[in-house]
Amino acid sequence: MTLQQLLDESIRKRGDHPAVIEGNGQGQIDYRRLGRLSDRLRDRLAALGVGRGDRVGLYLRKSADGVAAIFGILKAGAAYVPVDPLAPASRNAFIHWDCGAKAVILERRYEAAYRLELGRLGGNPALIVLPDSGGGGYLEGALEALDRSSPAPAAPAVDAAPEDLAYILYTSGSTGQPKGVMLSHGNALSFLDWCAETFRPLPEDVFSSHAPFHFDLSIFDLYLPLRCGASLVLIPEETGKEPQGLSALVGRYRLTVWYSAPSILSLLAQFAKNLEQDFSSVRQVLFAGEVFPVVHLRTLKRRVPRPRYFNLYGPTETNVCTWYEIPAEIPEERTDPYPIGKVSSSLAGRVVDLLGRDLPPGAEGELCIAGPHVMAGYWNLPERTARCFLADDGAGRRWYKTGDLVVEEPDGNFRYVGRKDRMIKKRGYRIELGEIEACLYRHPGVREAAVVALTGGDGELKVKAHLSTLGEKRPSLIALKTFCSQHLPVYMVPDVFAFHDALPRTSTDKIDYLSLKKLG
Repeated sequence: MTLQQLLDESIRKRGDHPAVIEGNGQGQIDYRRLGRLSDRLRDRLAALGVGRGDRVGLYLRKSADGVAAIFGILKAGAAYVPVDPLAPASRNAFIHWDCGAKAVILERRYEAAYRLELGRLGGNPALIVLPDSGGGGYLEGALEALDRSSPAPAAPAVDAAPEDLAYILYTSGSTGQPKGVMLSHGNALSFLDWCAETFRPLPEDVFSSHAPFHFDLSIFDLYLPLRCGASLVLIPEETGKEPQGLSALVGRYRLTVWYSAPSILSLLAQFAKNLEQDFSSVRQVLFAGEVFPVVHLRTLKRRVPRPRYFNLYGPTETNVCTWYEIPAEIPEERTDPYPIGKVSSSLAGRVVDLLGRDLPPGAEGELCIAGPHVMAGYWNLPERTARCFLADDGAGRRWYKTGDLVVEEPDGNFRYVGRKDRMIKKRGYRIELGEIEACLYRHPGVREAAVVALTGGDGELKVKAHLSTLGEKRPSLIALKTFCSQHLPVYMVPDVFAFHDALPRTSTDKIDYLSLKKLG
């Protein structure tokens, strides 16, 4: 079984049923048309020489065109490598150059800057340029234009093996460059089997798709509906952060399964006026990617009590690996976040100390995960991959070290304590604070940079950059934010900047991050 065969099966059973609906009103695409469009892209990619084991980049806004492109890439036997269309072209070009993308599908609005950055790196993939995205028509039009000048013959679907790469998701890297997490068909299908067993999706369901395709939450969004022939509603970027419009969209499309980062649900709980009415069709609310402050979760459950609520946890390297169902009532006196729960039935977990030795329940240690969801490794980073796994335990299992500190409670649920390293999650995105520092050090006016994460009284995580500068004139806050946005995705730009004559140091002459965090 491969991911693209999930689509084939749904075409056979529910060909005329809406597969993808665009929440901005740009249209929808049924299973049969989705299959035909992905077949046409498969043929074009094969004509370009793309085959089994190759990588194909995606530089598109979330759309039906993007979904069809993903399946076309998979049908060609390749792995798709999506990038954040809001990120700088330099970052996106690096990602596709780093993974050796043989072809890239992108929108024309990104083409000029992307070509320039690729040229600097020496990359030269074949480009399939769409004039825009939305409804599937733009991908179809681009393929028709290519066929008029050079027809692409029909190509056979490639039978991928379970160990073949299906996609590479790039996450923030501590060296200042993003790193690629390699996930296979087997990894994804194992995760989806667990999801189907746990959440029991129905053909009549209507799923939300809030996560962008370069974010690991999208794997649930994209493939679980297709596995059972349900419909997927793509939440527009501009609506996703506007509580009133987002709530109305849920009601308009009668969504039944919601999955997003807690920050989005917190906004809805606090500011959406007709939330109870608009969410009347929703039967499951799942959240992942960051801690959900209890005060906002309590508000949400009181306003929308009907659905079952689930807290899902897991890094990109494992997808979801633990889960916890929120109780029907949240006591008023509770202030601590709920646990991340127990390990998924298809995986195994253990808590270890700094030397990799198992710790008993109640002791704080690093959570390690083994099983079929776990990634193959990081693209072209064998040493980094080796460091992220414990040595084989004798049973043939590789234990991925999540870097997250947990405590196993008496009831067997894991309580999240914090990060072992300097990686954080903000609005569901993984962020290496070191990557932000590497960006700030590129600024000609910065002498020293140290970035810390702070949690406010409302549970909101903020990124604060402490700087000492060269010369007497300090860069303005607007200038610093503009500079960062030219090199980093928007979600990584620091929220707050603070200036110092010199940054505090420890006795070993390292930057004293603890002192900086105490400054607030």
